[in-house]
Amino acid sequence: MPIEFDNNLPIYLQIMQYIKRQIVTGALKAGDKIPSVRELAAELQINPNTVQRTFQELEREEVVETKRGLGRYVTSEERKIMMIKKEMAGELLDRFLTGMQELGIEEQDIVSIVTDALAEGSQGKGEKTHE
Repeated sequence: MPIEFDNNLPIYLQIMQYIKRQIVTGALKAGDKIPSVRELAAELQINPNTVQRTFQELEREEVVETKRGLGRYVTSEERKIMMIKKEMAGELLDRFLTGMQELGIEEQDIVSIVTDALAEGSQGKGEKTHE
């Protein structure tokens, strides 16, 4: 699990975001078992207490559930997973719009830029060239 930690954000929040991203992208599916505290702590080379806090927060948000004696599992509620996906999309959109506004780009120009980029993307079907 490759995570490069940002010193400006608590590690447990970064792990939460990573796990949520794995869930919304399908790397972890609804009902999948997630690693134990010890496994994840060893893999990430962090304190088990940090992983425990991460899991407690994910449980509080109902992203994961504990099955007594069996471990922790991704929620089987598809509605919850869709809610996480929308939340993450909203955060990306907020950052994008803030960046565009900081560049002084007007709303109608933002729409044109996005429309053009989507049209280009659909023509290339994922083939990106780097110049």
